[in-house]
Amino acid sequence: MNTLITICARGGSKGIPGKNIKLVGGKPLLAYTASVALEYAAAHGADIVLSTDSEEIRRVGGDAGVPTDYERPDYLANDTCGKPDAIKDALLFAEKYYGRKYDFVIDLDVTSPIRTIKDIENCVEMLAANKEALTVFSVNPCARNPYFNQVEEDGDGFCHVVLGGRYTTRQSAPKVYDMNASIYVYRRESLDCESPRAVTPRSLAYVMDHICFDLDEPSDYDYLSFLIDTGRVKL
Repeated sequence: MNTLITICARGGSKGIPGKNIKLVGGKPLLAYTASVALEYAAAHGADIVLSTDSEEIRRVGGDAGVPTDYERPDYLANDTCGKPDAIKDALLFAEKYYGRKYDFVIDLDVTSPIRTIKDIENCVEMLAANKEALTVFSVNPCARNPYFNQVEEDGDGFCHVVLGGRYTTRQSAPKVYDMNASIYVYRRESLDCESPRAVTPRSLAYVMDHICFDLDEPSDYDYLSFLIDTGRVKL
């Protein structure tokens, strides 16, 4: 089973400039994802591609030990490009560069770094075990359920429960999860189409049994630094 790991980290973030290499717990954020990617690659013979349009990110990635030969094209590094399109381009580069045809592509998001090698292995095993599935993505249980205790505002200013409020207890409502963006695994064929997607009609969710969250706001970085500094998470 040939596997490619992609680490996508473009340099043009407007919300948090330099977010992919921002120092967290004394290390560039990218270094945490690079570390687990290298660990998985060593254990399973996987290849790695860093996908970036930034020379600074490429330098940090090289310092962290990941290959930096691929350069993401500008048209795949803007705010309107879907990430699976960038992953597909990195895949096609890697197949020529390494001379291998891959069965699976594992994408590890830099801004959602709380994961273990076992999490990655479990995701790959889920996809390999279900021949009908095209992708697997990691999730966490969520605190609010749109079938029960989330509301939205109508045009007249009044609010109602999202999705009609058909359920009167949390226990009776369908289970829902938060996509935590940490791990995506694609079967090779899922990336062959013109507009590949991470979530398809044939996708599986891997539920993490530990904390994992995406870093969207500056305070998220402070919280992760606190968790690392106090030993509550180990990356």
